[in-house]
Amino acid sequence: MAKYLPQITVMGVQVVGRAFAWALRQEFSASQAAADARGHAGHQSGAASSLSGLSLQEAQQILNISKLSPEEVQKNYEHLFKVNDESMGGFFYLLSKIVRAK
Repeated sequence: MAKYLPQITVMGVQVVGRAFAWALRQEFSASQAAADARGHAGHQSGAASSLSGLSLQEAQQILNISKLSPEEVQKNYEHLFKVNDESMGGFFYLLSKIVRAK
């Protein structure tokens, strides 16, 4: 029994190692596919998402605006920032999303 224990341990480590390598390859290919899809969406939206982590559509949804006008963006930004201020009981996560959306 004692001589089989190291063999079983090595086989178990090999199985787990193969599963980990397979999962890593799957994640890498999914990441590549997502990057390719973002690349086809357009250079402007890709540049915006690489700087802020948000797409233009997501930023518009966060700020609740339909067209891009500096006045409307600033007005909605100030309102949302004031409402979600941490000193007023807001959350840092929401504030960071609002700032990045602006």
